[in-house]
Amino acid sequence: MIHNVYFWLKKDLSPEQVETFENELIALKTIDYLEHGFVGKPAPTEERPVTDHSFDYSLILHFKNMQDHDFYQKECPKHLHFVNVCKPFFDRVIVYDTSPIH
Repeated sequence: MIHNVYFWLKKDLSPEQVETFENELIALKTIDYLEHGFVGKPAPTEERPVTDHSFDYSLILHFKNMQDHDFYQKECPKHLHFVNVCKPFFDRVIVYDTSPIH
C-alpha cells in the first residue's frame, strides 16, 4: 500500500518554519515498520498539460499492509507529532492512497 501526500505550504512562512516542516517530514521516513519512505519537491521535468508542479513537498510512504497504514493514521506517535507541529504550515494537502492490482 502506497501513501502519497502532497503539501502546499503557506506563502508567509519564515525560513525557520520551512526548516521545521522539512525536518518533521523527513522524520516520518524513519518509522521502523515502513517498507520505504521518500520526501521530495517537484522535479524539474518538462511542463506538460498532465504534469502538476504546483505542490511544495511530497511524502511517499510504502506500507507492508493496510494494518500498518491504519496504525500510522490513528496511533503512530511520529505521525501525530507531525500533524500537531506542521498542520499550521500548510494551506492544502492532498492524499492519494494506492493498492496493488495483482
